[in-house]
Amino acid sequence: TKMATVSLGFNIDSPRWDQSTFVGRLKHFLNITDPRTVLVPEEELDQAKALVEGCRAGLVPSGSSQEQLLYAKKLYDSAFHPDSGEKMNLIGRMSFQVPGGMAITGCMLQFYRTVPAVVFWQWVNQSFNAFVNYTNRNAASPISLRQIGVAYVTATGAALATAVGLNLYTKRAPPLLARWVPFAAVAAANCVNIPMMRQQEIINGITVTDENNNELGRSRRAAVKGIAQVVLSRIAMAAPGMIILPIIMERLEKFTFMQRIRVLHGPLQVLLCGGFLLFMVPAACALFPQRCSLALADLEVELRDSIMAKHGDKVPYVYFNKGL
Repeated sequence: TKMATVSLGFNIDSPRWDQSTFVGRLKHFLNITDPRTVLVPEEELDQAKALVEGCRAGLVPSGSSQEQLLYAKKLYDSAFHPDSGEKMNLIGRMSFQVPGGMAITGCMLQFYRTVPAVVFWQWVNQSFNAFVNYTNRNAASPISLRQIGVAYVTATGAALATAVGLNLYTKRAPPLLARWVPFAAVAAANCVNIPMMRQQEIINGITVTDENNNELGRSRRAAVKGIAQVVLSRIAMAAPGMIILPIIMERLEKFTFMQRIRVLHGPLQVLLCGGFLLFMVPAACALFPQRCSLALADLEVELRDSIMAKHGDKVPYVYFNKGL
């Protein structure tokens, strides 16, 4: 293939939108969490990766337009891990959050009345979450199969304990409270699942860099900050659909026509969940910058002293990938 030098000033890794603002991050994540990208064939994803890597090296196929390069970067960001560059499993990609999440969340909200249904759908949801959390971890911190298993069992146990306990507790409560039980279980499980799945980052720290991506060391405090932000993002992702949708369904089910079409309540909730997630997945991812920062003064004493000894006061902040 004929090769041509990329036009001066074009940097394929430079964000198209200002990542220091929420609106800029929202546009970025609307782009890379586009659920249509899950339908893109593997071969096309590999071609997009080759094009992005070629562009980074300063060479692209002759005649490539900037629009083609930006679309290739969209596919690359949606399917390949930002740390390792490895292709992520389909279920774990953020672009799969809408189709996967809408089906599972809709069923959790529909089948909340009996304990067996609650147990089954919470188990399905935690299995899905385990895929997502493992796929979007900070790839520089490896985790063993045993640790993955412990994280999965612990998070599933937390979700089931919360869901079943609250389900029994709300038997005599107003019906709406019972409809909110799945959200309480999801929130509790996220607080366990994500830190457990990414425990190696908390134990060993994650790599932090200066603003020019020069490595400075490993920080546990950076890992804690990044993981805490991910937990909040995931809860925010689920909250609108799982809190507002039960209120909508509670009102709708009082109408005669809705009582006649009970068989369609499940599919209706799945579709409505999809509507919420279509916006909330990118919005929740955009709550905090992907390239997270931490003030030098907030680092561990040893790491802070090491950085100051080498760089003086030239590095006021360190940066790291918080994961998703």
